[in-house]
Amino acid sequence: MKKYNLLAFTSLVLLLTNCAGDKKNLFSIDDSKFKLIYHQNDNVSLLVKNKKDKTIDSVVYFNGEKRIGSVKGNTAFNYSLKEQKLGYQSLKAVIYFEGDSTKTEESRIELVSHIEPKLLDYTILNTYPHDIKAYTQGLEFHKDTLFEGTGNGAGNGTGLRGVSSLRKTDYKTGKVLKKVELGVDYFGEGITVLNNKVYQLTWLNNEGYVYNADTFKKEKTFKYFKKMEGWGLTNDGKNLYQSDGTERITLLNPETFQEVDFINVYTANNKIKAVNELEWIDGKIYANIYQMDALAIIDPKSGAVEAVIDLSKLKSKVTQHPDVDVLNGIAYNPKTKTIFVTGKNWDKMFEIKINH
Repeated sequence: MKKYNLLAFTSLVLLLTNCAGDKKNLFSIDDSKFKLIYHQNDNVSLLVKNKKDKTIDSVVYFNGEKRIGSVKGNTAFNYSLKEQKLGYQSLKAVIYFEGDSTKTEESRIELVSHIEPKLLDYTILNTYPHDIKAYTQGLEFHKDTLFEGTGNGAGNGTGLRGVSSLRKTDYKTGKVLKKVELGVDYFGEGITVLNNKVYQLTWLNNEGYVYNADTFKKEKTFKYFKKMEGWGLTNDGKNLYQSDGTERITLLNPETFQEVDFINVYTANNKIKAVNELEWIDGKIYANIYQMDALAIIDPKSGAVEAVIDLSKLKSKVTQHPDVDVLNGIAYNPKTKTIFVTGKNWDKMFEIKINH
C-alpha cells in the first residue's frame, strides 16, 4: 500500500512537471530579427512565437522585473530604448491564453551608447616626484593636500610586496606627510574624501574603511552591499561611486553603503570592462581603464563614454624598473583646475591640462 502511494505520488509529480514544462515551452520571444547591438535612439519590435497556435488573449512584456507594456492578442509591441540603462536588457513576456497564463524564458539584447567618443589630447604642465614604492590605487585632492591610497604591490625593483596604506603627501615634493597602514592581509584600493571623511576600499576583503580626514583615525568599517571586488571610488558631493573591475559603476549611500543606483560604461560599440580609479570632475566621471593607460570621460547619468585621453606615452617618461606597472591614479586640483596623474610604482606624477 505504501509502495503504491509512493508510486502514485511520483507519477503525479512527473505529470505536473511535464504539464508545466509543456506549457512553458508553448511560447517564446521571437528574436530572429534582433540586432547584434542596439543604441538608445532605437526601438525593438517584440513578438511572441506561438508554437502550438494557441488562442492568445494578451501579452504583457517586461524588461527585468519592470513592466514595459502590453498588447491584445499577439500583435507586435514597439519598445523604445531611449530611457533605458546601457547594457544587457532582459526581455520577458507573460502570455494569457485560453484561460491560462505562462511566462517565456528571458531573451537578451545589448544596448550601447549612441555617442562616438572624442579622442582628446593633453599638455604636460609640470612633473613632480612620486614615491616609487607607492602602488597607487586611489588619488584625490582635499584642502590642497593630495591624498593617496596604495595597495600592497611590489615596489622599487625588489619583487617584494609592500603594505597597503592611506597617506597625505606634499604633491610638489612627493614627501609623505601622514600615513596609516593596513594589515598585510588587506589590499588597499580606491579612496575618496567626502564631508571630511576618507573612504577607502579593499580589493578582496569585501569591506572598506572610513577615516577622519584630519587625524586618519579609523571611524568605521563597512561591508559591501554584495560580494564584489573593490576597485575605484569617487563622489559627487552626495553619493559615492564605486567600480568593481567590470563595466559597472555603483552609486552608494555614504551612510548605509547600500546601492542607490548604477550605470554600465559603454562606447558606441561595446562595454568598457575593468573600469578602475575614478575622479569626479565638473559633473563627469574620469576613469582609468585597467591595462589601457588611458582615461575615459563618462556621463554619470547614462554611463556613455564621451571622450578618451590616451596617456600611454607618460609611462616612457618614468624610471623603468621590474615593478613599474600601469597608469592608475587621477586627481583634480580645484585650486589650479588641473589634473594630476601617476601610476603604480611610478617615480613621477604629471600635472596635465586636457585640450578640449
